[in-house]
Amino acid sequence: MKKRITKDEVNQLYEEWHTPDKVKAHCKAVSDVGVKLAEELNKHGYKLDIDLIRGSGLAHDVARTSEKHAEVGYKILSDMGYYDEADIVRVHMTYPQYNSVEKLNECDIMCIADRVVKEDRYVGLDERMEYIINKIPQGNPEVVKKILSKKAETKVLLDDISKVIGKTLDQLFLDK
Repeated sequence: MKKRITKDEVNQLYEEWHTPDKVKAHCKAVSDVGVKLAEELNKHGYKLDIDLIRGSGLAHDVARTSEKHAEVGYKILSDMGYYDEADIVRVHMTYPQYNSVEKLNECDIMCIADRVVKEDRYVGLDERMEYIINKIPQGNPEVVKKILSKKAETKVLLDDISKVIGKTLDQLFLDK
C-alpha cells in the first residue's frame, strides 16, 4: 500500500499556504465528487485508488493563491513524498488527454471532478465550463476555443462513464 496524504496533512498545508476558505470548500467538493464517482466505477469492476483520489482532490488547489498553483502544489506534495498526488495536481488544469473509459485512472477521475464542480458543489459540465469561460479576460477566442474542445472531449467520456455505471453524473450527484 502506497503512502497517501491524509486530511489532517492537507489541513496543515491549507494553514501553511493560507488557502482561502472558499478554495478549501472547492477542494473538498472536488474530492467528494471524485471519491463518489470512483466508488461507483469500482462497483462495476474498476480498481481505482480511493485514497489517492481523495487526497489529490483535497490538495489540488492548496497553493491557489500562487501564480502557478499547479506547479507549486506539485512541488509541495513531491517534497513531502506524495508523488502520485503531486503528479495529479501538476496536470489538473491542463490534463492533455483522458484515457478511454476502459482504462480510466485516478488522474482522469480527479480531473473530471474538477470540471464538474463549481465553487463548493457539483453543477455538471455545462455550468462549470460556462463559469470558466466567463472568467477569461476579454473572452479570448483562442482560449475559449480550447476550453470548448476540452468540454466536448469530457462530454464524450462522461457519456461513456454513464453507460458503465447505468446513470448520468447528474443522476449520481443531484438525485437523492
